[in-house]
Amino acid sequence: MLQITDASKAFLRGTPNEHQALDHLNLTLQDGDFVTMVGSNGAGKSALFNAICGSFWLDEGYIGLDGRNITYLPEHKRSFIIGRLFQDPMKGTAPNLTIEENLALSYSRSKRRLYHFALNKKDVSMFREALAEFGMGLEDRMKTKVGLLSGGQRQVVTLLMCTLVPPKLLLLDEHTAALDPATAEKVMDITNRIIKKHHLTTMMITHNMTSALETGNRTIMMDSGRIILDISGDEKKKMTVQELLELYSAKSHKTLDNDRMLLV
Repeated sequence: MLQITDASKAFLRGTPNEHQALDHLNLTLQDGDFVTMVGSNGAGKSALFNAICGSFWLDEGYIGLDGRNITYLPEHKRSFIIGRLFQDPMKGTAPNLTIEENLALSYSRSKRRLYHFALNKKDVSMFREALAEFGMGLEDRMKTKVGLLSGGQRQVVTLLMCTLVPPKLLLLDEHTAALDPATAEKVMDITNRIIKKHHLTTMMITHNMTSALETGNRTIMMDSGRIILDISGDEKKKMTVQELLELYSAKSHKTLDNDRMLLV
């Protein structure tokens, strides 16, 4: 379970450029929740992810994960229990290492083992089997350097690196936004399968409101560092993009012509 209470963070405090990235935000996720997040640029989505990952510490508030207070836990220690994928397919992997070397490095680190023990036949066989499930032929390219893969292939490798040892929380930071539509759909399908297989508690930032409503069991909308909308169940299933936009306007007192303007 993720518990965030009264989370606040301001940057450039005391200057004309002061920005309140998070404003007394409260959020609770139950085990297995898959929450999609939408909001305009500067709404606080990435700031929330950065706070959860420990990229900065809160000015006020509390973050707990699986019953553990991680509010002031260093970022490198949180990385053992939190997996994160970024929009840029170049992040999250070592491009000059092969697929199996990247997977081995991530797996050995997650198990807190020394890297030179990781490349054994049993682990390589496990990597091959896991890649084969995705139907992309990556199991036959284990010796290929990751830098030679396409963006979609690299995102799949990174996703597997994050979930070989299932994390307590998986954060997807627009991880399909840089991919072409067909590849994005394939990567999203693989993402859903992995999340379902491991019953992962997941948060996903997306710029696509249709995807936000169709994916996961909850959708939250952020504005000015706050959560202004949190929908789930039948309300989420029945809601249209237009209705979501109207709710945004009502809650934020802002008018936007379409979802692309809102979520570019």
